[in-house]
Parts: sequence; structure tokens; C-alpha cells
Amino acid sequence: MPSLLTGETSPVTRLHEQRSLDPADFGVPDGREEEWRFTPLRRLRGLHSDAPAGAGAVSVEVAPAPEINVHLNERAVVRGSASFIPADRVSARAFDAFEQATVIEVPKEAEASAPSVITVTGTDSSAAAYGHLVVRAGPLSRAVVVLDHRGSATYADNVELVVGDGASLSVISVQDWASDTVHVSHHYATLGRDATLTHAAVTLGGNLVRLAPSVRYTGPGGDATLNGIYFADAGQHLEHRLFVDHDVPNCRSRVTYKGALQGEDAHAVWIGDVLIRPDAVGTDTYEYNRNLVLTDGTRVDSVPNLEILTGEIIGAGHASASGRLEDHHLFYLMARGIPFDEARRLVIRGFFAQQIATIEVPGIRERITAAIEKELS
Repeated sequence: MPSLLTGETSPVTRLHEQRSLDPADFGVPDGREEEWRFTPLRRLRGLHSDAPAGAGAVSVEVAPAPEINVHLNERAVVRGSASFIPADRVSARAFDAFEQATVIEVPKEAEASAPSVITVTGTDSSAAAYGHLVVRAGPLSRAVVVLDHRGSATYADNVELVVGDGASLSVISVQDWASDTVHVSHHYATLGRDATLTHAAVTLGGNLVRLAPSVRYTGPGGDATLNGIYFADAGQHLEHRLFVDHDVPNCRSRVTYKGALQGEDAHAVWIGDVLIRPDAVGTDTYEYNRNLVLTDGTRVDSVPNLEILTGEIIGAGHASASGRLEDHHLFYLMARGIPFDEARRLVIRGFFAQQIATIEVPGIRERITAAIEKELS
């Protein structure tokens, strides 16, 4: 059965996106909705409908940098100070069901001397769990935060990233779950004046992972870079849905996601939505997705959407490409005496190398490289 590759541009708008704190305001999706049409709902184990929360199914541990403050907040406190409003039913259910939120505070003008690592470990995939994480980077601060997901779980969560004026925050989210995990996560980032966010999503494990990062700006000069790496094996569904909402002048965004697929029924979905509103003059944005298909029987859905409501911008564009290994790359290496299997590995390493190099934590870079090598073996 040949691989199925799709790339399309559809007239989708998020200009008047529905948002609500009440899950009842969102109907239970049936798969015909634009935002759910690629997701196999039958595999969500009720996260989108009525799955009750189980006790102790997921644990959260924090190893903070010395300059970072960590505390737990009750749901009522978080709901009263949230920087976002959920935009779909799973996000709203997670926001309604979590018990305590982990809050990471980077003080004003502080510069973290080491990455802060939040380890989320699943211990039971038969019971649903819901979580909430808040990362607040104070004005003129600088920090690196690693979200490390592992173990077995059925898990839905929201992550709030609040980047203050002039602050720089780097977030690395690693989805290295066991093969039976279902994870649906929303990352909501808000950037202040002249703030910088670098967000890297690395998705390797899990049965079904759906990650939805979004970016909004509250002041001019914001700069967001969203990078992604994923490798889908047989039967895996890895979905990334991004939204960058340019609503203020003179902000920048760059989105670059690369993935590889191998094995029967491996499925990768990438949706890139960029909205440039009428007041967002001086916007500079570009999004790019590339998928490397390694075997037959896989499926790729790659959909970039760009909606521009003002002509006074610096630049806006998108690109999407999905295909197999280039024969001439393999021929070049094999002509120099390199065996086919090694030549194939070299080309795939090169495909991911630039993305891996953007990750600021050496240990994470080494871990990703080793995981990709294991996939190729």
C-alpha cells in the first residue's frame, strides 16, 4: 500500500475562535469539525467526552535552577489569574478538572544559571489524569525550562507560558512516553513588549500525542520561534497544531517543524495557523513543515494556513513538503563507498541535524540523537 501524502491550504479562519472556561460550551467532537478531522477520536479514551479523573495516574517533579521559585496553586487561584481561555473541549475539561497547578516563577531580571526540569511521569494509562503548569518569566529575566514526559498515561493538560516585557524564555517539551500513552496538551504562550520565546517540541513516544502550541502578543517587539521534531512509528498518531496570533504591531514569528515516518499506519499531522490582524502592522512571519517518509503504509497531513488582514507587513509566508529520501543524496554517498544502510542513516541524521542543534540543553540534544539512531536501527 503506498504512502499517502496530503498538503493543502483551506479557507480556515481563527479570527473569531470560540473560547470558554466551561466544557459544556463545547460540543463533544465527532470528527467532522475542522479542528478534529485528523484526530482518531476513538483512541482518545474519553478525554474529549467524559473520561473521569483517576487518582495518582500522573506525578510531577521539579528540579529548578537556584534562581527559580516553585510552588503549587489550587485550581481556584489559577483560574482567577489565568493568562488564557481554553479554545477546545479537551483543554476546557483539563482546566476544569486539575487539582493543583505547578507554578514556576522566574523573578524580575533574574538569569537562571541552569535549566529547570519538570518531569511528568505517567504510572497508569487506564485512568485519565489532568494537569496544569504555569511558567512566568518576569520582566528582563532569562530562563530555560525542560518539560520531560515519560511513562504510561492517559493525560490532558494545559501549559501557560507568560513571558514578561524584555524577558527571554526557552521551553523544551519532550514527549518520550511509553507506547500505550495518550496525551493531549495545549501550550498557551503570551509575550510582552520585546519579549522572546523559543519553544521546541520533541515528540517521539506515545500511542497518540496531540500537542497544540499557540502564541499571542500583548506588546510590540515580541519574537517567537517554534521548532519541532517528531518521529512516528507503526501505529503512532503524532499531531501538532500551531496557532500564532499577531494582534499588535512589529512582532515576529518563525515556525519550523520536521518529522519522519516509518511503519504501517504511522500518521503525522501538522497544522500551522497564522493570523495577522488589522492592527498588526510590521509583522514578520514564516512557517515551514517538512516530512520525510521512510516506508510505505504511512500517512502525512500537512496544512499551513495564513490569514492576513493588513497589507502593511514586513513579510509572511509558508511552505510544506512531504516526500521520500532523495535518490541523488544516497547515490552521492554510495558512490564514495558508503553502504546503503549507512548512507540512509547519514541522510536522515542530516535532515534532523539543524533542528536538534537549536535545542539549548546538550543532554537533550544527545538524547534526541540517540533516540533517532535507535529508530533507524
